[in-house]
Amino acid sequence: MAELYLIRHAQASFGADDYDKLSELGHEQSHALGQALTAQGVRPDAWVMGDMRRHRETIEGIAKGMGLNTVNAEIHTGLNEFDLTGLLNAHYRGHLAPENMHTDRKTYFRALRETVLAWQENDIQKPPETWVEFGQRVEADRKFVMRDGVNSVLALSSGGAISQMISAALQTPKEQQIRLQLQMKNCSVNRFIFTPKGFYLHGFNETPHIRQETNHFLTYS
Repeated sequence: MAELYLIRHAQASFGADDYDKLSELGHEQSHALGQALTAQGVRPDAWVMGDMRRHRETIEGIAKGMGLNTVNAEIHTGLNEFDLTGLLNAHYRGHLAPENMHTDRKTYFRALRETVLAWQENDIQKPPETWVEFGQRVEADRKFVMRDGVNSVLALSSGGAISQMISAALQTPKEQQIRLQLQMKNCSVNRFIFTPKGFYLHGFNETPHIRQETNHFLTYS
């Protein structure tokens, strides 16, 4: 059996003009995670990531924490997050959006939950992608990762895509996806084992880099 370490990106820059870049804390989180994975004996023989800046910066930090100068990470856009801003804007198009929706964390996550649930029911007109399309591209990435000749894959993604892959693996109702997503910590590790015929969740939302002395690494956005 082979292993997949599916990791959410480190803390991005919430409320900034460019959310996609890591915060200073995010860079520290990714480096610390690389060190923690090395201590666990994790040695990926394949690296995969989405094409977002926060994915690239996180995987670079993990690699440095593992003592590697560079890694040859393959890019698969199925690992990209759904367009959060575009989806929120589509949901509230023609309606009054919650004040400070894009700058206040509590307001943002409340709006996100309501929006995703509406998206899953096809209640949003002209979303950036449909719920079905989102699920299909995440599934395409899972099949891409499950290839012959690898024993350990480290993949870098975002909370929505990771939660969808977990939800599909467990065959949960679709509304469980957003419940999983809202629990997802920055730089958390989700482990799967897979064979040519099977794909199984083996660990959820793990943070081996967080200890009492590094408790400040615990973030969700």
